[in-house]
Amino acid sequence: MLKTDFYYELPEELIAQTPAEPRNHSRLLVAGRKSGEIQHNYFYNLYDCLKEGDLLVMNDSRVLPARLYGKKEGTGAVVEFLLLEQKGEKIWETLVCPGKKAKPGSKFIFEAGNSSMYAEITETTEGGNRTVKFYCEEDFYTMLDKIGHMPLPPYITEKLTDKERYQTVYSRESGSSAAPTAGLHFTGEMLGELQDNGISIAYVTLHIGLGTFRPVKENDITRHKMHSEHYYLPKATAELINSTKKNGGRVIAVGTTSCRTIESIATFNGTVKESEGYTDIFIYPGYEFKVLDGLITNFHLPESTLIMLVSAFMGYENTMAAYKKAVEERYRFFSFGDAMLII
Repeated sequence: MLKTDFYYELPEELIAQTPAEPRNHSRLLVAGRKSGEIQHNYFYNLYDCLKEGDLLVMNDSRVLPARLYGKKEGTGAVVEFLLLEQKGEKIWETLVCPGKKAKPGSKFIFEAGNSSMYAEITETTEGGNRTVKFYCEEDFYTMLDKIGHMPLPPYITEKLTDKERYQTVYSRESGSSAAPTAGLHFTGEMLGELQDNGISIAYVTLHIGLGTFRPVKENDITRHKMHSEHYYLPKATAELINSTKKNGGRVIAVGTTSCRTIESIATFNGTVKESEGYTDIFIYPGYEFKVLDGLITNFHLPESTLIMLVSAFMGYENTMAAYKKAVEERYRFFSFGDAMLII
């Protein structure tokens, strides 16, 4: 298929700039995976769309305040750093802008209030990113909380006043450069109510890199290469997935990252086991799903790998028709937007 097959018209005013308040008051488009039938609801009514014995699998990765603004030693020039992947003790692969000001050997200072941290560019990677060594007396992650900014997508122009609104309520494993946004709709109270009513919940960890959102440049989508991301699927989650399938329940991924983790690990007979590693799986129409029975996701950018994954799960025609209906019904799109349940 071609990248242009996944294009759709989206009015700019439908791009959500702020999250829904409360979290679970976003709208919910419920779509039949096979039938394409569409119903309109609200996320706080999610339980009505599920069955006792279903399992929700969520990504518990926590977003780092990974955008930093440093001043270059000597000139005072302001340079933006975006942490991509940890390579060692206080050593990170980093996207630096403008790159011409960040040659190997360059040093920078980051300040916020009475806190400060230093950094040195140690090398330029093959892809043009920078390897950066950071120096600080405090714990590195404590410093990040003080001086870092949430790496919101460029289409969000409103200032985020509360960093926790770009975190899921169940986030706990720090390491992502972007939020697993399908999970932003859940409240702690809602999670408890779901479990009290026979819906199981399990967690995986996939640290989301910017590669997930990298534009597809090749018009032939089969030539696109995904960036590798680190995942961990615990033993308890594997056991819950396997027992749910065995007992006739449905395994429903909360977000495309949970989906990619499960499907990366699954055997051809649909079982999983505790696993840790890196995945660069690219799911697009024609992919045969091994485990997944349902998917909760937000509405994704045109021509993105994420809408391609949804099309693989729901079918291309059904997906594009659902997106067309969502635009007509004025749903809110992208990271802070409304949700979609495919079941």
